Amino acid sequence: MNDLLQKAFERASTLPTDEQERFARFLLAELESEQQWTELFSRPESEELLDRLSGEALSDHRAGKTRLLDPEDL
Repeated sequence: MNDLLQKAFERASTLPTDEQERFARFLLAELESEQQWTELFSRPESEELLDRLSGEALSDHRAGKTRLLDPEDL
């Protein structure tokens, strides 16, 4: 375990039990999500799909069908 992760766990261990539970659930869900994305992106068909989607997005942008994202609108 590296130093930063060790420090994070040490700080988490000082939290109340219910917050430790919440933190642990969050961390495990993030790790699971990351694994799922890795598996999805490793599939051969993912590259083709991403190429197609990025091409469509660029085409829409060039055609003026996009707008800048304003965080105030979220």
